[in-house]
Amino acid sequence: MHISDFSSDIRDRIQWTREKVAKLHAELPANQLVVWTAGNVSERVEGEDLFVIKPSGVRYDELEPGKMVVCDLDGNKIDDDTSKGLNPSSDTAAHAYVYRHMSEVGGVVHTHSPYATAFSAVRKPISCVLTMIADEFGGEIPVGPFAIIGDDSIGRGIVETLKSSRSPAVLMANHGPFTVGQDATAAVKAAVMVEEVAKTVAIANSLGGAVPVESDAIDKLWERYQNVYGQN
Repeated sequence: MHISDFSSDIRDRIQWTREKVAKLHAELPANQLVVWTAGNVSERVEGEDLFVIKPSGVRYDELEPGKMVVCDLDGNKIDDDTSKGLNPSSDTAAHAYVYRHMSEVGGVVHTHSPYATAFSAVRKPISCVLTMIADEFGGEIPVGPFAIIGDDSIGRGIVETLKSSRSPAVLMANHGPFTVGQDATAAVKAAVMVEEVAKTVAIANSLGGAVPVESDAIDKLWERYQNVYGQN
């Protein structure tokens, strides 16, 4: 299928998503979550079984909307003229699996941010020892299974781990964090926040060990932050 086969309304939504995803990628190096070409952001095209993702191996300062790759939910690239010759991210199969199996997810992000990735390397969850962790993640940030890049094994690990957690982030063993959200903006925020709390917890542990927040307080903090915090 070629992108020109879609209606003008769908093409407009694809273009809007490409512009948004291209812009959001700038947040990853700006927040020191990636180096060189590592990491990726994707977002569903509203109302369609499509998503937009970063091309593989392209530097962040070279990214622009026309280079964003459009894929179906099986991870197959939709042909078009602007991204011709560009392959989608090597993590595309993982993103596609998440979208197929988590209908509430509209955005997925993967980074190799240093502190969060360090927790994944030692296969330790980030314990809920901060009110910020309770607010943003609803409890500990879990570790997912080790999986090899290339097929949907990583996606399966993400889905299986997150289905029993309130966390929008999972630390895939020996790999790094993946985050999800209702859209790509929310997933990028989660990626920024997971690195922030990973750094703080690592420092706290070096000072003698962080003290966990009690479970009833975690529930209260989560409920307040999700339903009261911010503007209506």
